[in-house]
Amino acid sequence: MNGTVPVLSIVCMAVSLVIAFGVPISLFIYFRKKKGADILPFFIGCAVMLVFAFVLEAYAHQAVFASEIGKKIQNNVFAYAVYGGFMAGLFEETGRFLSFKTVLKNKLGKDANALMYGAGHGGFEAIYLLGITSINNIIYSVLINSGRTDMLTSSLTGDYLAQVENAISALKTTPSYLFLMGGFERIFAIVLQIALSVLVWFAAKKKNRLYLYPLAILIHLLVDGITVICSGKGVSTIMIEAIVCLMAVVTVIIAKTVWKKEAVQ
Repeated sequence: MNGTVPVLSIVCMAVSLVIAFGVPISLFIYFRKKKGADILPFFIGCAVMLVFAFVLEAYAHQAVFASEIGKKIQNNVFAYAVYGGFMAGLFEETGRFLSFKTVLKNKLGKDANALMYGAGHGGFEAIYLLGITSINNIIYSVLINSGRTDMLTSSLTGDYLAQVENAISALKTTPSYLFLMGGFERIFAIVLQIALSVLVWFAAKKKNRLYLYPLAILIHLLVDGITVICSGKGVSTIMIEAIVCLMAVVTVIIAKTVWKKEAVQ
């Protein structure tokens, strides 16, 4: 396989890698030092994302997609968008709600902990989805550009070999800026996760604000669903990220309004 990965692409991968790890760590330090938040909510946020999104939700998808209904959902962009958005919202927001009602019950008196939790929840997602991917991409790129592609393919056959060859080809041909867009996407996603955490925080803390829990599920559904539909319709990555950014801003405004009314000053 001829060709190399552009240096600019590798730089963009590195920047996204810094964003994936740097933003969560910076938020952790900021919320701890400036807002007086506790440490535990950050790591509970990480754990909830891992268990509810990457384990439980994944198992649920496997069960659904193995059925006839699941196959029909996968073949319809709109149905898949609604299903995927709803499941993501249901599992993640339920995970938040349950954690606030149980392991973080004694931390509800300090509202800054909602921000700290959101940083952990969104931060773990960024590290898991973008950080690890960026590390793999950089390693692959270095091996490709140093002429050691055989280290990636020599022991593989069949479908595994085809997958790695496709990944190598993608690294060479993908426009450099798209590797950087992943970093911006995670920034928007973390902001959104913090805002959603605020909504569910007050839903768990105050009985008369329980409606904020299903509202968070609905917002999650809309963001993920619209993203899937736009991708399926061939909308450009930049436009999709602009839409996600706009929806994140709207969610922040909603969360900020709730915060001003409910937070302990």
